[in-house]
Amino acid sequence: MTKIETEIGWADAAYDDPEIVALRRYLDENNGIKGLELVAPDNIERAVRLFRRDGFVAVEGILNEEQVDCLAAGCEEVVSEIVALDKGNQGNRGSHRYSFGGSSLTRSQLHRPEWQMLLDIPEVLNLLNAIFGSEDYVLRAASGDFCLPGAVDYQRLHSDVHDWVAKDKTPFSAFHDPTGDVSIRDLPSPYVCVNFLPQEVTRLNGATRQIPGTQKSRIEIPGLRDEPEWMKLSTVCPVPAGAIMIRDVRAWHGGTPNVSDKTRSIPNLEFYAPWFREPVVPGITYRDYKKLSANAQRLTRLSVVDSSETLITGATLKAP
Repeated sequence: MTKIETEIGWADAAYDDPEIVALRRYLDENNGIKGLELVAPDNIERAVRLFRRDGFVAVEGILNEEQVDCLAAGCEEVVSEIVALDKGNQGNRGSHRYSFGGSSLTRSQLHRPEWQMLLDIPEVLNLLNAIFGSEDYVLRAASGDFCLPGAVDYQRLHSDVHDWVAKDKTPFSAFHDPTGDVSIRDLPSPYVCVNFLPQEVTRLNGATRQIPGTQKSRIEIPGLRDEPEWMKLSTVCPVPAGAIMIRDVRAWHGGTPNVSDKTRSIPNLEFYAPWFREPVVPGITYRDYKKLSANAQRLTRLSVVDSSETLITGATLKAP
C-alpha cells in the first residue's frame, strides 16, 4: 500500500472491528444496482436514454491508462493537502468525507492540470452535446469528492439543485417561478455532473448510491432512518477505473461506507445547460486559461479571473 493508504483513514473505527467485518461481508454480498449497465463510449443514443430515464448513466472506457494515472496522482496530491488539515478525519461532508471543491479556496480544482485535462476528452463532449442538444453549455465547477477508508456511515440522500427559497438559503440553484406552477424538476436538467473514476469503484470503497428516476420527483427525500434498505444498496458499482458517471444533479444520491483500505476519489466537471446560468466562482488564472485549447477556453469562459487579478489557491476545510 502507498503512504496515503496507510497513514489516513480509520480514525473512528478499526478495520478489523467485528461490526465492520460484518458490514464488509454484507456489502460484498449485496451492494450494487442489480443489472447495472455500463455503456460503451460510442453508444451515445443508449447513454442519453438511460440518463433521461434514470437520472444517471455509467460509461466505461473513457480515460486511457495514462490519463487514469495522471488523474489518480493529482487526486492523491490534493487529498494529502486536505487531510493534512484535518487530523481527526472529521471531513466537510461528514466523517471521512470531503468535497474537492468545498476544500479549495477557489471552490474548484480548475487550477490543477489534472482537472484541466478532463475538459478535452472527446467522448465526454460528444455525450454532453447529445444530452444538452447543443454545444453552448458552460463549466460550472471542477470539483468532486473523496472518502477515506473508515467512512463507515451513510451520507443522507440529497439533491444538488433546488428551487429558490430565500437569498440566505439558496444563493445558488435559484430557479424561481413566482406563480408556483413550475418547479425546476419539471424542466430538463439545469446542470449535469460528470464524475471521472481514477480507480475502480467497488462494493466496499464508498460507491455513490443513486435512486433511479428521482430527478423529476417532488416527494420528500427520506432521511436515513426512513430510507429503505434497497436504496442504501442502490449503488453504482462495480465500475472500472477510466469510466465516468454522468448525473442529473436533481436525482437523489448519497455517499456510502468505505470499508476498504484505500481512498475513493471521484473528481468531476459540472456544466450548466445552455439555457441555465448562475454565478460562477472563478477557478483559473488568465495566464493558464490562455494555455487551454480553444474548446476548453469556450467551456471555461465564465471561470477565468481577470488578467489583472491574482488567483489564490490552496486547501481549506471551509470554503469561502
